[in-house]
Amino acid sequence: MQIFDSHTHLNDEAFAGKTQEYIDRAKELDVDEMAIIGSNEELNIEAIRLAQNYKHLHAVIGWHPEFVKEYNESQLINQLKLPEVVAIGEIGLDYHWPENPSHEEQQKVLIQQLDVAQQYDMPVSIHCRDAFSDMYNILKNHDMSKSGIIMHSFNGDLDWLNKFLDLGLMISYSGVVSFKNAPEVHESAKHTPLDRLLVETDAPYLAPTPYRGHQNEPGYTRFVVDAIAKYKDIAPDEVAKHTFENARKVYRID
Repeated sequence: MQIFDSHTHLNDEAFAGKTQEYIDRAKELDVDEMAIIGSNEELNIEAIRLAQNYKHLHAVIGWHPEFVKEYNESQLINQLKLPEVVAIGEIGLDYHWPENPSHEEQQKVLIQQLDVAQQYDMPVSIHCRDAFSDMYNILKNHDMSKSGIIMHSFNGDLDWLNKFLDLGLMISYSGVVSFKNAPEVHESAKHTPLDRLLVETDAPYLAPTPYRGHQNEPGYTRFVVDAIAKYKDIAPDEVAKHTFENARKVYRID
């Protein structure tokens, strides 16, 4: 079995100085490849550094909605030309925290980064929290289907799943899909087509059952695979195979 963690923050300080240890632990759980996600200047640089130093790590760079006031478009364009960079992200909208930049500021910078993605034909990794309606409207007006869009850590119901599938999105599930109190996410995972499905950890956040409440790590993608296999009533090997191939396809990894 080969598993691709399509969204992890091995560049986070929680893993500092222990990169190889976490990679080795991941391989013990059949997690062979990872997309390392940036969200600001510092974490973008670290994602690139890790991808340059480890063969099966790939960098995704962008400005998370929390950091849109720091957005540097010229830096983004220069860095996305590096061979280790496979996508722009995580970018999006986060209306959950009142201290975040205004909705208008977030939308402006999201659209600017989507424009860059269109211009340079790069896939994007989307962060969306408490903002499905605005996100849907923005993506509907940006035809990214040729470049590729990943809705990371999807936690919506079937209605939102179908709306985003209609826009051509890939749907990625994190440890939330393994939580007992997330029936809507279970149902969405069950109905997500295998050719549009991805798995992730979002480590060090959102550790899946049986490690919920602890620090997450890339190897725990294995438990996300197991949870989805349960809801789809198929073998974990089949989930792993499809999600591995899907991740390499959307990130254009040969």
